[in-house]
Amino acid sequence: MTTAPAPQPPVLPTTARSLEHLLATAQVEHRLPSVVAGVVRGGQLVWTGAAGTAVSDAAGGSAPTLDTQYRIGSITKTFVAAGVLRCVEDGLAGLDDPLGAHLPELGTGGVGALTVGQLLGQASGLQAETDGPWWERTPGGDWRELLPLLGPGALRHRAGVRFHYSNLGYGVLGELLGRLRGATWDEVVAQQFLGPLGMDRTGTRPQAPAAQGFAVHPWADAVLPEPEHDAGAMAPAGQLWSTVPDLARWAGVVADGAGVLRRGTAEAMRQPQVVDDARGAAWGAGYGLGLQLWNADGRRFAGHSGSMPGFVAMLRVDVETSDAVLALTNSTTGFGDLPVRLLAAFSQAEPAAPRPWRPRAVDADVLELVGPWYWGPAPLLLRAGPGGTLELSGMTGRARASRFERDTATGTWRGLDDYYAGEVLRPVRGADGAVVHLDLASFRLTRTPYDPDADVPGGVDPAGWRP
Repeated sequence: MTTAPAPQPPVLPTTARSLEHLLATAQVEHRLPSVVAGVVRGGQLVWTGAAGTAVSDAAGGSAPTLDTQYRIGSITKTFVAAGVLRCVEDGLAGLDDPLGAHLPELGTGGVGALTVGQLLGQASGLQAETDGPWWERTPGGDWRELLPLLGPGALRHRAGVRFHYSNLGYGVLGELLGRLRGATWDEVVAQQFLGPLGMDRTGTRPQAPAAQGFAVHPWADAVLPEPEHDAGAMAPAGQLWSTVPDLARWAGVVADGAGVLRRGTAEAMRQPQVVDDARGAAWGAGYGLGLQLWNADGRRFAGHSGSMPGFVAMLRVDVETSDAVLALTNSTTGFGDLPVRLLAAFSQAEPAAPRPWRPRAVDADVLELVGPWYWGPAPLLLRAGPGGTLELSGMTGRARASRFERDTATGTWRGLDDYYAGEVLRPVRGADGAVVHLDLASFRLTRTPYDPDADVPGGVDPAGWRP
């Protein structure tokens, strides 16, 4: 079980009125039978809202509550991805493993040669949908019926080179997850995530009270009930039902792992694998390991949208603050940009408070390394970061920056991100034991620009600096 976060105060009355107005307006403008939403801060719901009444039938029925289930569509993929990544954590599979190594019936070529990571990151090139009837509106078969659809013809693009969203790929990942754990994919999700997080209103089929899905006529105020069924082997692509409070708990997994994933795994899920650059502009959307990513003028968001006949859902987390928004509706055509507007309005009305500064213990060998360094004439700054890390940045503008973590076995530091990700930072000591320079991926960082006493590749002109 995870530790409960500290209680968070509810939003201010003025903020609540603003959010409620946005929700009510969206319900009218998008003609939604019903819509529910929530805002999360500090791991807790601080605001919830509901609008509309058409939950159980087309003519009316009870208003939705926090306990009303909605189908969350492709948000299901985030649970499947987390399950597969737990297998990676436990050494049962690797991101670079070919699918055929774990699902031998796929063979060693074609789909069997695609890697686990490529499927998780929507970079496999696998076709978007299944051949045959529209899988989202017809009952699904089992893995044996899906398998014949995974021949060479299912590959639409060369793997690893472009974003191509594939529901079919997550059907395969669901089978992989179940095979690795010796259970069905949904049993694994329930055991590893739903139970520990207390998400007892999330599951593969609706449990009353649950919203009826509707299609809204485009030119008349009339609705048509949408079908609901078990999607079989395609269920991992969009089968789950959930509620606002349950998805608020899942937002914590997206933010930091929430105790059911390692923090580093949650960070890896948010790392872009591919970006959607089809329009040729600066990337605004991409995909991590099971998460959709959004880049709004340099501000990053992670989560997932969901769409199935009769339902649209959204989970969106601000990566910097961990604030999150959740929205669910029982209309096929959805609620437009409502989640973005709700989170923006909340953040503007009640900006997240910065974490308070507190002194922390810093090892002596870290203190020895911090401060200004120079790559040739370029000034760099090495700071002590959280968790015993080092942070390298430029002092006078853009530079090749990275964070580094200690490698205790070798006495070196290894890059965690940006240009020097995976590269080695090695302190080099003189005869007296003091650090004379840093060796960073063959570059020499010295305490003064081109220090003549350091081992600078190419040497330093003996006449030194001149007018």
